[in-house]
Amino acid sequence: MTSAPGIAPAQAIRQLISSGAISLGEPLLDRQIQPASLDLRLGRKAYRVRASFLPGPGQTVRERLNQVLMHEFSLENGAVLETGCVYLIPLLEGLALPSDLMAATNPKSSTGRLDVFTRVIADGVRGFDTVPAGYAGALWAEVSPRTFPVLVRTGSRLSQIRFRKGAIELSLEEMKALQEKERLVDTDQPDLRDGISVTVDLAGTGRSKRVGYRAKRHAAVIDVEKVNGYDIEDFWEPVSARDGKLILDPGEFYILASREAVHVPPDYAAEMVPFDPLVGEFRVHYAGFFDPGFGHAGSGGKGSRAVLEVRSHEVPFILEHGQTVGRLVYEKLSARPDMLYGQELGSNYQAQGLKLSKHFRAG
Repeated sequence: MTSAPGIAPAQAIRQLISSGAISLGEPLLDRQIQPASLDLRLGRKAYRVRASFLPGPGQTVRERLNQVLMHEFSLENGAVLETGCVYLIPLLEGLALPSDLMAATNPKSSTGRLDVFTRVIADGVRGFDTVPAGYAGALWAEVSPRTFPVLVRTGSRLSQIRFRKGAIELSLEEMKALQEKERLVDTDQPDLRDGISVTVDLAGTGRSKRVGYRAKRHAAVIDVEKVNGYDIEDFWEPVSARDGKLILDPGEFYILASREAVHVPPDYAAEMVPFDPLVGEFRVHYAGFFDPGFGHAGSGGKGSRAVLEVRSHEVPFILEHGQTVGRLVYEKLSARPDMLYGQELGSNYQAQGLKLSKHFRAG
């Protein structure tokens, strides 16, 4: 692992595996290492629990599990995770991190686009999706399908992990310089405070003015390993905006797109974060990691829209065209990765516009 601060690129992740800082319950899979992250795989058993929890200091996930366990079952031959239920699943990957290296996790893009709420828990932590520097122990996935029941099995990849050394978020001056040099978004005067603003596209396309999709309830099971296996109309209905406005119905799940084309240069990684945590009417983008090379012309991108996974909460909420829905925070890599998103990786979402997950056949 390089001593330079930054997000660990693919070659550094391979070094972490070789050194034992990342342990593997089964041999590494093809394309499991991404340009700046590692896919995490579900283990052999799943546990249905009554409620979500955090272990807290001095306690392991396994110890707390016994207090909320309902039943356990095997994933080795596949099993269906039902909507509205909460499951804890030990992951095949474990950690023994150096004292100066921490990690963060996020759902994979395909996971978020299926409305499968997924986050990672470590022993003794006070927060989800965060692994402190020097952590040694197991990792667990909390999985709760919200709209579609999903078929998963040992080795299914729902989450990903990034490794970070030092304080590496870009300053406002660095963001301005990077936007000027690389054009991170195709906007002449973007808002660069606390990351670069991302707005929603509700202008619509074609005569129907379609802006996205709304998930159908009571649909069939989706096998998370099945690519191009399902007809869109069996699971989704198109959504149109009126006068650049869309009313989000409480509890419904929408796939929308950003107005901006986004670009992540090869020496950087990005993460989508809420633009204002005090605005709690809706949630945008379950899957927040953007890899080096996303939207990059050198790896086939030429700018790619950010797909937005949107859910309204307690009350109907009006989204308007151009409304800020999130911010992209850019961070430096410790070194340029030896592969880029979309470059010989078979990346599913390079050069994307409005796009559902890889499980659905293009109409």
